[in-house]
Amino acid sequence: MTSALLHPFSKPSSDNFRTLVRSEGVRVWDDEGNEYIDGLGSLWYCQVGHNRAEIVQAITNQLQTLSSYHTFAPMGSQISDQAAERIRSVSPFPDGRVFLCSSGSESVDSAIKIMRKVAILRGEPQRQIILRRGRGYHGVNVGGTTLQGIPANREGWGDLLPKVLEIDPTNIESAASIFKEHGQNIAGVVTEAVQGAGGVFPPPDGFLEGLRRLCDDNGSLLVFDEVITGFGRTGNWFASDTYNVKPDLITFAKGVTSGYQPMGGVLVSRSVCDLFEEDPDFVFMHGYTYSGHPAACAAAIANIDLIEKEGLVERAKHIGKRISQGLEALKSDGLLSEVRGVGAIWAGQIEGATTEQGLAVRDKMTEKGVICRAINGALAFCPPLIIEDQDIDHMIDIAEQAINEIMNS
Repeated sequence: MTSALLHPFSKPSSDNFRTLVRSEGVRVWDDEGNEYIDGLGSLWYCQVGHNRAEIVQAITNQLQTLSSYHTFAPMGSQISDQAAERIRSVSPFPDGRVFLCSSGSESVDSAIKIMRKVAILRGEPQRQIILRRGRGYHGVNVGGTTLQGIPANREGWGDLLPKVLEIDPTNIESAASIFKEHGQNIAGVVTEAVQGAGGVFPPPDGFLEGLRRLCDDNGSLLVFDEVITGFGRTGNWFASDTYNVKPDLITFAKGVTSGYQPMGGVLVSRSVCDLFEEDPDFVFMHGYTYSGHPAACAAAIANIDLIEKEGLVERAKHIGKRISQGLEALKSDGLLSEVRGVGAIWAGQIEGATTEQGLAVRDKMTEKGVICRAINGALAFCPPLIIEDQDIDHMIDIAEQAINEIMNS
C-alpha cells in the first residue's frame, strides 16, 4: 500500500522512496542507517548545513515567547520587523522594503501582483503582459506555473494566467522584438538570474544588462527570481550583485532560512516603494496568513548571522572552484560534454546521456551515498556552503564511478 503522503513531483502510484530520519552538517541518514553526502543542499537551499544548534535554539526561543501571529494591519511583531531589516541589510536594496511570505512560489506570485499594481498606480492599466524566459522555473502556484519556461511543468493544468509571452533564454534579440511589438503593454520581465531547475545555466554575457535596458526604455519592471541564488549561493549575497545588474524586484526563499522554516519574500526597490507610499490612503491588498511568521523570522535572522559570521558567501567561490575543477576533469576524460555554473551551484552534462540515463546515474550515486539532482541528462550540485574539500572530491569521484557504470552498461 502506498503512503498517506502524496509526494510532490512524483508518481502517485510509486512507493519507492528513501525515508530520511536524521541530518547533521552536510550529511543525512535514512531509516536503514545509510549515510549520504547532501550534494544538493536538500533542494537548493541548505546554505549553513543541517541541524545547526544556533538556528534550532533561535526558533525554540521564539516559540517560547511569541509563537505565532499575523502581520495584517493593525498588527505586527518585533521579530518580523527585525527579520525584514536583517534581510534588507544584505540585499541590493538598502533603502527598499521586504514583503514576507512562506515559499518561493508565493514570492513569485506576489511579484506578479506587484508588477500589475505598479502599472495601475502609474495610470497604465493596459500593462498586463509579462515576459517569461524559456527554460525558467518560477514555482508552482498559478502565476509561477504560467511563467515557467519548462513545458512539462506548465502543461496539463488547463488555462493558466493570460497575457504571458516567452523570450528565448539566450538571445536578447528575442526580447527586443517582443518589446518592439508590445512595449507599451508590458508590465515586466521575470527571469532567474541563474536558471537553476532548468539545468543550471548562468546568463550569457550581456543578457541581463540587455533586459535591464529594454525594461528601462519601455517603462517596464525587471524581476529577478533569486529563490535559489539568494543568500550567498553565487559568491555574493545575491546574484544581481554577481552580475552587477539591479532589478526592480527580487524574489527570494530557500537560502533565507536554509530551510529550517518555510519563508519566502520579495525585495522591493525604493522606486516601487515610493509609488506605494505616495498616496497615504493606498492599501496594499495582498498578503498571507503566515507572512512574517515569528518562528520563520527567527530562523532567518540566525541563518543570515551564521552566513555572515562564518564567511560562507566568500566560501561559495572556493566551493565552486573545487566543484568546477572536478567536473572539468570528468569532461577531459570524455564523461561530460559541458560544465556550467557559478559560485557554488554547478552542473555537468553527461556525454550522450538521455534524461532516463541521467536519472539512472543519479540513482546509482544515491546508492553510493551521494545525493545530487539529474536534469535532462545533467548532474546538478548545490551543496551546503560548509562542505569540506574532501567531501567535494568524494562527490566528484562517486559521479565518475556512477557515470562509468551506467553509460558503459
